[in-house]
Amino acid sequence: MRKIISALAVASLVAGCGNQTDAPEKTVTEAKPTEPVTLTVYSARKEHLIKPLFDLYTQNTGTKIQYITDKSAPLLSRLANEGENTPADMLITVDAGNLWQAANEGVLRAVESDVLEKNVPANLQDEKNQWFGLSIRARTIVYAKDRVKEGELKSYEGLADENWKGRLCLRTSKKVYNQSLVASMISNLGEEKAEEVVSGWVDNLATDVFSNDTKAMNAVQAGQCDATVVNTYYYGRLQKKTPDENLAIYWPNQEDRGVHINISGAGVTKHAKHPEEAIELLAWLSSEEAQKQFAQLNQEYPVNSSVTATEEVKAWGDFKRDALNVSEAGRLQPDAVKLMDRAKYR
Repeated sequence: MRKIISALAVASLVAGCGNQTDAPEKTVTEAKPTEPVTLTVYSARKEHLIKPLFDLYTQNTGTKIQYITDKSAPLLSRLANEGENTPADMLITVDAGNLWQAANEGVLRAVESDVLEKNVPANLQDEKNQWFGLSIRARTIVYAKDRVKEGELKSYEGLADENWKGRLCLRTSKKVYNQSLVASMISNLGEEKAEEVVSGWVDNLATDVFSNDTKAMNAVQAGQCDATVVNTYYYGRLQKKTPDENLAIYWPNQEDRGVHINISGAGVTKHAKHPEEAIELLAWLSSEEAQKQFAQLNQEYPVNSSVTATEEVKAWGDFKRDALNVSEAGRLQPDAVKLMDRAKYR
């Protein structure tokens, strides 16, 4: 009896083993790692001002960034023409006027981000959240220290006074920076008063207008004129090249509205292929880590108040800023251009 039971047990075991052998083997598939997203950015900021930031972001996140640099107008035209087929996930440009125009032409989308709302002041962002400022530049007065007496400078409007006859240099009115300055004056002073001021500037010109801020400052340095109006980072660049120059910054309108400020900024494109990742990049660009880079790369002021300017920029002194929403510079830019034409500011 025991032999029979043992035989049955062996037979059962063999049968069981036979079933295991006949069963198909399970295939284990390894999950493939997710490929890093590649974002495409259209940038009106030059390569040397954006590449270090993009390289740092890629290092931090693995997100790759490819970019195309050009002037603002061609980039806006390209976005509009490409429509849904655009590869661009983000637009970076300079001057609030260009950002306003991009939003107005419908090539940007609204962005919801608590980080951006926290890091970017309300007057430096679009009211519909289509773009956000990333760095600040002031458009202020630079003058010859040995030829301008104390008390001669007070405001932008003061440069139209008779005592500045033949002593003023200006960059061309065709540059968006001057258009935004005049647009801010229209908003603050009214169109009639603003036109009176700009006409006074033209009457006080010592020479023809210049193609850029650096040439205007060189003219002051050479004695062709005594003062000009420039973006602060141009002064910073010149100061690095010629630290002993006879030039200094003056902060106008400190008794009323304050110095006109402008921005570089960015928005996520309407037809972005990777909108969530683009929003993450935009938010990071407003972070302390990125803002320190912005401040160092071009001697600009950070938009994030928790980040301080570089020592060179802080040496220029504190000043009161015009609190006007910079989007007004865009909204009123067409009026500013017409005003400058009437005033014969070329």
